[in-house]
Amino acid sequence: MRTDKWLRPNIRRLKPYRSAREEHPSEQALFLDANENSLGSPGPEPLNRYPDPLQKKLKMELAQLKNVAPENIFLGNGSDEAIDLLIRAFCEPAAQRILITPPTYGMYRVCADINNVAVDEAPLNDDFSLNTERVRTALTPHTRLLFLCSPNNPTANLMDEQAIRTLLDNMDGLVIIDEAYIDFAETQGWLPRLNDYENLVVLQTFSKAWGLAGARLGMAFAHPAVIDVLNRIKYPYNVNRLTQQAALEALRHYDCYQRMKSDLIRERHWLSEQLKVLPVMDQVWPSRANFILVRSTRARDIYHKLAARNILIRYRGDLPLCPGCLRITVGTHEENQRLIGALQSLTF
Repeated sequence: MRTDKWLRPNIRRLKPYRSAREEHPSEQALFLDANENSLGSPGPEPLNRYPDPLQKKLKMELAQLKNVAPENIFLGNGSDEAIDLLIRAFCEPAAQRILITPPTYGMYRVCADINNVAVDEAPLNDDFSLNTERVRTALTPHTRLLFLCSPNNPTANLMDEQAIRTLLDNMDGLVIIDEAYIDFAETQGWLPRLNDYENLVVLQTFSKAWGLAGARLGMAFAHPAVIDVLNRIKYPYNVNRLTQQAALEALRHYDCYQRMKSDLIRERHWLSEQLKVLPVMDQVWPSRANFILVRSTRARDIYHKLAARNILIRYRGDLPLCPGCLRITVGTHEENQRLIGALQSLTF
């Protein structure tokens, strides 16, 4: 399999740490293997036992929801853990490279820099679409990972499906599609095509539409060989018991998730229309996420004046193709009204 070819040799040889409970899973066992406090723990929630290292219950629920096999799922401490592990597993420090398409999510570069892995760039087109030829030209024999964010952060647009297919067909390495905002895009994304490509990895998260940013739970979906690699190199108990419980509880309230998603999409439309008529805004881009990218010649002033009123947005004018840009998260209707009122009252 190509996955084995792409792996770092030391990771291929790695003998992972295994707990006895992975080898003999049972909730009814007498647990005398892990040096826990057998008397319990303070507080109402019993946390004296280590969590399931492979999150089996949660993966079974997710497998049904996402229509994939449990063997296709990796769960981590936010999607950032999966990003870091992919770089650590497949990129030899100071030798192999990743490719990104700026402007895009900043953690791809941060994780690569931490791991001493070089980062190449294939910037998006001026309209923020994917430039397939530019990506293919930037690929080298040492490129192991290509990161694509769709819907993209901070531009909020989906990447062209045919362009991604072309890259998947021609990439000698993994293509990682970060779908943190896919719930707001009203499309299935790339999960239905997971079994079509051995080199496809899809990232999703509980932090956005599911409203569990404080729980820190990210998902990676990939070929079982890739998932096995991530499970071998992760920390043994990387997803804590409280996070697993919070996610299982959220899945039991799917109707709440659907309602929140619909409400945010409706508010996104309202906020976008309100921003478009403000004289201070020069451009408001369409959004398939839960945020909106805008451009203003007074962007930096707007950012600071809103902060002085305890309204925090994100200045993105320092990113490629984004001069004078601000990224605004869709809030509640009351929060959005407050934002628009503040913008209407600004003087320069």
